[in-house]
Amino acid sequence: MTGDQVGNTRPKAANSGNDSKSIKDLVLASGFDSVGITDAAGIRAAGERLRQFIDHERHGTMGWLKDRLDWRADPKVLWPDVRSIIMMGINYGPSHDPLDLLRHGDRGNISVYARNKDYHDVVKKRLKKIARQLVADYSCQLKVFVDTAPVMEKPLAMAAGLGWQGKHTNVVSNDFGSWLFLGAIFLDFDLETDQDHGDQCGSCTACLDICPTNAFPAPYQLDAKRCISYLTIEHKGPVDETLRPLLGNRIYGCDDCLSVCPWNKFARTSSEAAFHARVELQMPRLAELAVLDDASFRALFSGSPIKRIGRDRFVRNVLYAIGNSGDGSLAAVAGGLTDDAAPIVADAARWAISRLDSA
Repeated sequence: MTGDQVGNTRPKAANSGNDSKSIKDLVLASGFDSVGITDAAGIRAAGERLRQFIDHERHGTMGWLKDRLDWRADPKVLWPDVRSIIMMGINYGPSHDPLDLLRHGDRGNISVYARNKDYHDVVKKRLKKIARQLVADYSCQLKVFVDTAPVMEKPLAMAAGLGWQGKHTNVVSNDFGSWLFLGAIFLDFDLETDQDHGDQCGSCTACLDICPTNAFPAPYQLDAKRCISYLTIEHKGPVDETLRPLLGNRIYGCDDCLSVCPWNKFARTSSEAAFHARVELQMPRLAELAVLDDASFRALFSGSPIKRIGRDRFVRNVLYAIGNSGDGSLAAVAGGLTDDAAPIVADAARWAISRLDSA
């Protein structure tokens, strides 16, 4: 599925700068924190960068990035009728510095975005509400997207003036730092567009310097195969043993390059309750997470994006963190999983014990 389409075939309303302002007001009133408009031709350079990323085989096992590369590179290939693109952002800023949790070796560090509700569900619900109103007001055809279709949201956000892609390749905002969830609505009529935001990273390399696995071959380039977010979420098999010690206690995703960005001085805690960390996911004990079976895993992460990776991959990550903890009291927990039915779990358990013994 390429996106949810809504619309009718009545004559379109006249378009103007006033329409753009009215639509932006609607978006902000619907719970988004940032909005901008671009056209379908705004990201041609990004398509070439994506091709280079694929050519260098930096996408790892994410074959879906290559399968529909043309769709990502050009919105008109994805949907020939698109003429305007509304980009929206919701602030999910945390109430604390995510880097602080790295000091607690017996606790699991979960990426900020995954500590509560799945943002895809929250954002798509709001997009569909806006879409229904746009159809009623402008008699148009449209499609809505939130990270589940071949759409290059980050370059589009930059083209629409929401922010820029920093040297860590993520969106940075003057108003919200590194903490924006993105959504898009493709429209089949023209609107007044916003200015491309422009890069404001300057000479700063904080995001590159902090990366534990050196996943950035150069500024604005990412090698996903070394990225902790990729390794703990997308990578299905055992993680290379040379990289396991570098994961620390990061058991789902990594926020290091986001957290260290100086633009976070303007960030603020999200006002959306669905993005506030659940108590049990703020500083979860590794000992409790390691013993989850499939049923208890599904119960704990119901409605969470973590549920997507399944119990085996998640417990694999937890065991890597146990091995990195230096806490000998966790050896017994790992020992109980050395014969787990899932090979990646059993392998991770044996590695954890070996690490703790050597420590």
